[in-house]
Amino acid sequence: MVDGQWHDQWYDTAAHGGRFVRPDAQFRHWITPDGTAGPSGEGGFKAEPGRYHLYVSLACPWAHRVLIYRQLKGLTGMIEVSVVHWLMRDQGWVFSPGPGVVPDPIHGAACLYEIYRASEPGYSGRVTVPVLWDKQRARIVNNESSEIIRMLNSAFEGVGAVPGDYYPSALQAEIDALNARIYQTVNNGVYRAGFATTQAAYEDAVQALFESLDWLETRLAGQRFLLGARPLECDWRLLPTLLRFDAVYVGHFKCNLRRLVDYPQLWGYARDLYQWPGVADTFNAEHAKRHYYESHSGINPTGIVPAGPLLDWASAHDRAGRF
Repeated sequence: MVDGQWHDQWYDTAAHGGRFVRPDAQFRHWITPDGTAGPSGEGGFKAEPGRYHLYVSLACPWAHRVLIYRQLKGLTGMIEVSVVHWLMRDQGWVFSPGPGVVPDPIHGAACLYEIYRASEPGYSGRVTVPVLWDKQRARIVNNESSEIIRMLNSAFEGVGAVPGDYYPSALQAEIDALNARIYQTVNNGVYRAGFATTQAAYEDAVQALFESLDWLETRLAGQRFLLGARPLECDWRLLPTLLRFDAVYVGHFKCNLRRLVDYPQLWGYARDLYQWPGVADTFNAEHAKRHYYESHSGINPTGIVPAGPLLDWASAHDRAGRF
């Protein structure tokens, strides 16, 4: 959007030597237990059941991590969700009818950009998911997934969230270090490969991606999760990318040096996390595949969605018994 008006405009890779550069999210307020200001933004967003609403795409890995936290923390009854259609074309994310789509009950919006305009009429910037909306103040709280999951992790425990801290203070430095590498080379790395518009930019991204996957494979050979015996924030941030890897990123984004199933530790680890109580309910493989293959006409002009691969995420793994 530019000054509150929608423009259908793709990322400007030419300005960065063919490299995809993801812009920072702009809404950075925080929900806190008592409504005081968080690490960024202003205060006034107290954790209260029923006050907040999430706008997500089931295709998007950034929105997926928020849905995982909503399940893990038992917040499904406290924070309602609207789901956009998987097909993103000249109007961006839309609420067109389709399997799995949940319309917007607050604004009756046809397009996600209407939510941004309702919060800030003169907004300029990209229109992305997830979006955390405050019904009381009629504005967007935050649209940065890494911050939203930290709010869900801790802000609502005083009003009935399931106990459990996935960002414990004693491990925060290690979690942050893992997040930094995984975000740059894996979570965003697949996009840096897939959206690259020069051979050099693509090869740089793919090399870094598989160096990190090899590193993660070695790390997971000696422990069940990235930092030991229980999953933490770094694990839940990695999982959405792994769930989409073979089905989307190997083919559509040309991340094809190896598949996830070629990594014995990572493949078992991903199934372990997927089978965690409630997590499977947050993943819609149909939305994920159809979004990427049907929406990105510059990469896949025919819009044909591949039939495979056949992946059994519910198949047994031996990680719980090994570590």
